[in-house]
Amino acid sequence: MDEDADPAARESRGIALVILAAGESSRLGQCKALVPVTPRTPLELLLDAGAVLRGPQPLVITGADHESITAAAGDRAEIALNPRWSAGRTGGVLLAARSRRGYDLCVAPVDTPLVPSEVFAALARRWLEAGSPAQGWAAPWVYAEGGARAFGHPVLLGRGLASRIAETGPEAPLRVLRALADPLLAVEVATRAILDDLDLPGDLLELRTRPPV
Repeated sequence: MDEDADPAARESRGIALVILAAGESSRLGQCKALVPVTPRTPLELLLDAGAVLRGPQPLVITGADHESITAAAGDRAEIALNPRWSAGRTGGVLLAARSRRGYDLCVAPVDTPLVPSEVFAALARRWLEAGSPAQGWAAPWVYAEGGARAFGHPVLLGRGLASRIAETGPEAPLRVLRALADPLLAVEVATRAILDDLDLPGDLLELRTRPPV
């Protein structure tokens, strides 16, 4: 995507990219953020795709593989270690909200490494159209089998909503935070990569052998 041709990409300086990479990857058997996929890694792929956002330096939330991810990221991202990473993702989002005060957060887990830049740009456009709502939540969706809408990642959280994790508790699932959002924004996209879940060796094989879009 030509970022300069997309007004939303140029105007998205208030949106911070946050990559969640704190899990232990025990079922995959190797660091999920750094496993070769295309053969680039999920960390590289998401940093590249999320570069369409023009906010502050990307923030990567780490945990079990802090040292190796820090070394791999180099100067492309700021690294923040979540000492309670084993409690789930919400604590990582709280850490991001504190590290990026005043910014809306575009949260991308390394579980969905093939999400293209077009999805990030589409979220940013819809967000800006809605006036960058401080308590808002935006998520991409595609039609699943049977015709139902299926929502995926990344998601966009308003700067005010992210700070409310203190109310829900950092160990509560993110859906609890979503229930507090107003408005809830849905963005139709053209790729099912938003539904990926890199968790098992079979998932990695599927991603590696998927035909390029």
